[in-house]
Amino acid sequence: MKPHLALLITAIAVFWCNPALARDRQTIVGPVTHIRDGDTIEVSGVPIRLNGLHAPEPYEAGGPEATVWMIEHTRGHVVTCHLNGEKNNDRWIGICSNRDGDLAAQLIAAGLGRDCPRYSGGRYARLDRPQAVAAMPLPDYCIRR
Repeated sequence: MKPHLALLITAIAVFWCNPALARDRQTIVGPVTHIRDGDTIEVSGVPIRLNGLHAPEPYEAGGPEATVWMIEHTRGHVVTCHLNGEKNNDRWIGICSNRDGDLAAQLIAAGLGRDCPRYSGGRYARLDRPQAVAAMPLPDYCIRR
């Protein structure tokens, strides 16, 4: 094989296998390397905001529990994230799943998060728990406009 062809193949392989470099890719599969809070994880070092989920911040009521839940259900596990191509601050937006399914759906069903209808289109509304609805008002950014 000619050296320039081998270099080209190597460059393509590195680009394709590294989600941090493959910005146009719509799917990332990899280990969860960090959990920021209940609705933001890092997959292979790539920050991802879970689309359509509202989880309280770590300093808010219920926030530490949502963060711990996410740690227990993802850290070190391989997840698949389907990104929508948008970013919020430094985070890609996407729907991520572990071996048990959609992470946002699981967190909401556990009563530790809420459906954020502006971004979910109501995808998780049926999973909202009454105690979470009472204790966790939705922020303005979740309200449909």
